[in-house]
Amino acid sequence: MTTTIGFIGLGVMGGPMAANLVRAGFDVVGYNRSPAKVEPLVDAGGRRAGSAVEAAAGADVVITMLPDSPDVEAVLLGQASGEDARGDDAAGGGDDGDSAGVLAHLSPGATVIDMSTIRPDVARRLAEAGAQRGNRVLDAPVSGGERGAIDGVLSIMVGGDEHAFTSVKPILHAMGTTVVHVGPAGSGQTVKAANQLMVAGILEVVSEALVFLDAHGVDRERAVEVLSGGLAGNAILERKGAAMLEGNFAPGFRVDLHHKDLGIVTAAARETGVAIPVGALAATLVASLRAQGHGDLDHSALLLQVEQLSGRRANDV
Repeated sequence: MTTTIGFIGLGVMGGPMAANLVRAGFDVVGYNRSPAKVEPLVDAGGRRAGSAVEAAAGADVVITMLPDSPDVEAVLLGQASGEDARGDDAAGGGDDGDSAGVLAHLSPGATVIDMSTIRPDVARRLAEAGAQRGNRVLDAPVSGGERGAIDGVLSIMVGGDEHAFTSVKPILHAMGTTVVHVGPAGSGQTVKAANQLMVAGILEVVSEALVFLDAHGVDRERAVEVLSGGLAGNAILERKGAAMLEGNFAPGFRVDLHHKDLGIVTAAARETGVAIPVGALAATLVASLRAQGHGDLDHSALLLQVEQLSGRRANDV
């Protein structure tokens, strides 16, 4: 029998992820607060739901791909648990006149996979709430950006019950190529926080290197070519280097979202007493870039920040 998946949140990442599930042969019922974003899923062969609860009703697996912790809480636990739910991918739990949330409407034994990037403590709380109702909740954030979502090659880090993970692996492999169970509930979000910490730090030093090269009159394209082949080679240079050299910051992963993620990182580090001096600086620079009105640009726009600090671009750019 075909597995039915309720997919809630069909934005930049969620839309192509849901479409890949359809292509893999799953029955996908999608919901997004902005109805126009459901159209590509329907065109791909999926079905439309009129609410988050409707998308989840009768589903074997429910996937959420939402902007932030309050959004996920609002959908799964009810509007009262996430009154600040917002964003194009968000779907408030009370939008259909029922404020109980999706967890209260799941079929017995259904599994929830939250693929959003949220706080680890919230992921643990959601897993506990699901367990009380007889449903398993996995936290399974992703890395790979919009391109990775479109191509189905995301890296997926999963926290929660290992048996639940095993049962949904075919679903996860329809969206990603690197799918790893990393520990109990909240572990997926902790690994994602580490991922975002590393990405921010690498973006910053790549930006500094590009400005350094430019200041010395070096051909940056040739420099990037040789750097990519040595120990300094990294995924940022490979995937974003060309666009950064062109000054093309069309969003694949927006500054606004990385700013949110770095807030998760710094809070989690503070809770455990872990020093992240480079990460804290990167978080400050991302926050500054956002404050200058660049929140909708790709996070590789950190290059603009380094250029400005180096006096190599106008402040009003």
